[in-house]
Amino acid sequence: MSNKTMSMNRRDFLGLGAAGAAVVGALGLAGCAPSAPAEKSLGETGAATDAAVASDWLGTEPEVAEGDIAETLDTDFLIIGAGTAGLAAAGAAADLGLNFIICDKANQVPETREYLGGVDTAYAKANNVEIDKPKLLNELTRYASGKCNQKLIKMWIDESAEYVDWVTEVMKDQGKEVMLDMPPAHATGGTDYYVPYVQHLWEPSYVPPTRNDVIAERLSGQGHDILFEHEMVKLLHGEGTVTGAIFKTKDGYKQINAKNTLLATGGYAANPVMMRALQPAAVACCTASSFNPTCTGDGIRAGLWAGASKDIDAAPMIFDRGAVAPGVDAGYEGTDEAAIFRGNIFQENIGSQPFMKVNRRGQRFANESTPYDFVCFAATYQPGGVWCQVYDANMMDDMVRFETVGCSRVVPYIEMGMTFDEYTAASQESGILMKADTLEELADMLGFADQDKENFLAEVERYNGFFDKQVDEDFGKEAYRLSAIRQAPFYGCWFGGSLLTTIDGLRINENCQVLDPELNVIEGLYAAGDVSGSFFSGNYPEYIVGVASGRSSVEGRHVAKLLGGAA
Repeated sequence: MSNKTMSMNRRDFLGLGAAGAAVVGALGLAGCAPSAPAEKSLGETGAATDAAVASDWLGTEPEVAEGDIAETLDTDFLIIGAGTAGLAAAGAAADLGLNFIICDKANQVPETREYLGGVDTAYAKANNVEIDKPKLLNELTRYASGKCNQKLIKMWIDESAEYVDWVTEVMKDQGKEVMLDMPPAHATGGTDYYVPYVQHLWEPSYVPPTRNDVIAERLSGQGHDILFEHEMVKLLHGEGTVTGAIFKTKDGYKQINAKNTLLATGGYAANPVMMRALQPAAVACCTASSFNPTCTGDGIRAGLWAGASKDIDAAPMIFDRGAVAPGVDAGYEGTDEAAIFRGNIFQENIGSQPFMKVNRRGQRFANESTPYDFVCFAATYQPGGVWCQVYDANMMDDMVRFETVGCSRVVPYIEMGMTFDEYTAASQESGILMKADTLEELADMLGFADQDKENFLAEVERYNGFFDKQVDEDFGKEAYRLSAIRQAPFYGCWFGGSLLTTIDGLRINENCQVLDPELNVIEGLYAAGDVSGSFFSGNYPEYIVGVASGRSSVEGRHVAKLLGGAA
């Protein structure tokens, strides 16, 4: 057992974008842009009742004639989706000897989010880390404003340590060692947050083979190959039951009959029509995309067609890293399924550092030391839905003092010799990171003119005064997160949000069984990961680092164990 805390190499950190950027870039996906979102009202099914909106994103369930089915298979357990949740389910199913089939519409296992949240694991105990489980449960409930299933959240809390143990055993033959992320404890955002140490990762991180690849290879060795290029068309369903699904394959339609079906198909971040209808606030502040391009809401739509209900309120995962050129607005460019975000940098990590941020009028508008999506949502109240981040030549020392948490945590990489040029290579190479010898010159380069330029220069001077006094009189940012902007050269870059995924989905109970509008179980249908709901609402609880991948994994594993009699 490792007793070490996280120690990543800086190449991995710089490539945190690398793994995802390669996938996103290869498929020609960029970022995000504004449009007038359709008005919507959500009825008892969670589907939009407004006819225009419903036709925009839900559509009509496809019909497939029996004579068009080229092949039929039978199984006890059908897993649709070979990502984090689906592979966790398949791994448990294989160990338990279940008769199952796992399939995915892509041609390979999707990128793995290496971070994984687990509570009171052996590695936490080895580092004398104690998690207050009731407090964690209620903190997650507070993030969701109570719009969640506390029993489902508790299931993740109670079963996550066992899953971390299982993954560690699977990964050990790959020469990877589990690490517990333990950044220094600190106050943040002008208020108190519970910041438990639950994030685990396997070093070296983001270096193949990653967790999902290892699990997939292990499954193959056990005689369970993933059926790739199987695009789900619809679920097979009757009155309150699901009995499998129909897939479109290169060889024609395939029907897979199943006693139990698990949807693990991801969210809908790659579906602009659904995003515009269901997530107007997210669209209004995003300039870039970090999502898996296969996450187009297939499972959610199929579930609704089969009689399921969906979370009413949106829950996006947005990071404040969508760097763009001056003058670029947030929101989609284009219409319908072809719409894309305007930025071509999927994440510029420095955007998550709490430097001074101003709007297009050159004025600060929020506390910059908050969870990733707070400043993004705050920007929807500002011109263009974007903001400009500004700092000076002392930025590396400032970031050491800031000591952020999660994947924006940069101190380990600075200590390993990472330079500013390496850290901001994407925005420098794109020509959108502005550098100047004077603040006046920087203001011009950033597009500030006339009164807006005067505002900007005055705001920098006022911010410097806050640093001198160690008091933020405007927004209450904590003193250790303030910084001076006096030492040339000066830097500035415009940002919007970068959309990672959506985390509102089909309503489920604590056993991940999908529920109908009356909250009755739909027999034979389960959901895990981002296709499912009932866990998050409104935003992603960033300070509980790793909870997204953690809950997806544990939910998938829980379903397999339940069906195998081990839950």
